[in-house]
Amino acid sequence: MDKSEKIEAYYGEEHDYKKAIGILRDLVLKTNLEETYKWNFPTYTLDGKNVLSICKFKKHFGIWFFNGVFLSDKKKVLQNAQEGKTQAMRHWKFNSIDEIVEKIVSAYINEAIENQKKGIQLGPKKKTPVSFKIPPELKVALEKDANANKLFKKLAPYNQKEYSEYIASAKQDKTKDSRLAKILPMIKEGKGLNDKYK
Repeated sequence: MDKSEKIEAYYGEEHDYKKAIGILRDLVLKTNLEETYKWNFPTYTLDGKNVLSICKFKKHFGIWFFNGVFLSDKKKVLQNAQEGKTQAMRHWKFNSIDEIVEKIVSAYINEAIENQKKGIQLGPKKKTPVSFKIPPELKVALEKDANANKLFKKLAPYNQKEYSEYIASAKQDKTKDSRLAKILPMIKEGKGLNDKYK
């Protein structure tokens, strides 16, 4: 089945909310959103970017707004799609066709479209910097070898952390020395401690 057949099958299926999701679809089709099919739901996009999906379940139906966190939500109807997991998506759940007030639903849809046109969306989450302490033995070895020191600093922070923890976790000086002898050539080759396992 191609996408258009999947969409027609979705809306054509006998279901408690068949008529209700048809009304939501009609409201969306009055806009300039493009109708497609993703994640088993009719999804509506603007310039290839997801704006909303129309969904039906056993006990409710509704609209997923992909960047719903930015909607003004004057009627306080939006819920976090998955608390603790979902950051931007918001879900408007309906339990009956009588809950659809077309003017209000259209206002939410149009606001979502305007936000998408403005490029309003959550940016990628900033990664927390990797924190670690270089053990004194590794610090001294790197200070003695300028080339190794320069190459160590070029390694990704998680690689630097792996080397630091590898030395710090050795209990005896003898073990620390043998580990240092093992890793210094690897550092000079620009390799991470566990690269061979990746």
